[in-house]
Amino acid sequence: MPKTVLPDARVSPRFAGIATLCRYPRLEDVADENRPVDWALYGVPFDTGVTFRPGARFGPRAIRDASQYVKRYSIPHRVDVCDALSLCDAGDAPVSPFDIEKTLDLVGDFAVGLADPSTRLFAVGGDHSIAYANIRATYTRFGEPEGGLAVIHFDSHLDTVDAVWGQRWSHASPFRRAVEEGFINPRKMLSIGVKGPLNRADDLDFARTSGVTLVTREDLLEPAGRHAVRAFVAALKDTPAYLTFDVDVVDPAFAPGTGTPSIGGLSSTEALALLRDLRGVNIVGADVVEVLPDRDVSQITALLAGHVIFEVLALDAARRAHIQHP
Repeated sequence: MPKTVLPDARVSPRFAGIATLCRYPRLEDVADENRPVDWALYGVPFDTGVTFRPGARFGPRAIRDASQYVKRYSIPHRVDVCDALSLCDAGDAPVSPFDIEKTLDLVGDFAVGLADPSTRLFAVGGDHSIAYANIRATYTRFGEPEGGLAVIHFDSHLDTVDAVWGQRWSHASPFRRAVEEGFINPRKMLSIGVKGPLNRADDLDFARTSGVTLVTREDLLEPAGRHAVRAFVAALKDTPAYLTFDVDVVDPAFAPGTGTPSIGGLSSTEALALLRDLRGVNIVGADVVEVLPDRDVSQITALLAGHVIFEVLALDAARRAHIQHP
């Protein structure tokens, strides 16, 4: 029997019923089962931390809608994600729309209390500031690992600015704050797809001096860039790792629905290939952020985000299958 029971798409069509993330059951519908949920997915409808276009507060709703067409079997990983994992949509975290710090506390507390203490947390944003809350909750759930979590970060931007207009909590700063708090280990952080232009040359300084591994978009144009990603993955072994995916790492030709679009990014095919290169990583928490539906075209950005969710879950499903049947 599958761990996650989905509506039969040939009985209940994908355009019918209540939209949940990837059609996974609601947390309240599986909470009484005798096994813990492997992953709780939840929305964070918040965008007060943006520095350019707002609207990502509607991202979770848009992704729920578009993800109705996400299916269950991964061809590259040869795994049925719903057979391997117990998955649920845990609804939306509470937010305080006018207060970034209060929202991060609300989201973090909500996430820590979700489902079973062993359940892994997948936040669906919202702007990138919300990653801090889910990282904090993941760090707490996994026993506050010494040195902090490893991080694999897909983004056009480093998000390690100290402050913007005097505000230290925004989508420009989540990883700097998480490093300062010890939740993540910058020497085990990989940022993939970063590209310019930048505001200033020293925008790179914090990441470089802290030991973050940068694989820029330009690096990925050469074979050495992808080899660097694979080498980083191999070195992690069983280290608990957090994966964060900002859709603006993908070129706006493929993902126009985002608030800080950056020209010259990955194609959607390249992004999925890089995600699949992470096979074997012990992903203990994740997020996908910065979907802005008002700027989207035919839901292609929201649909991409839904498939990013699936690819991350497929990584965990494939890893568990390999551990059971090496």
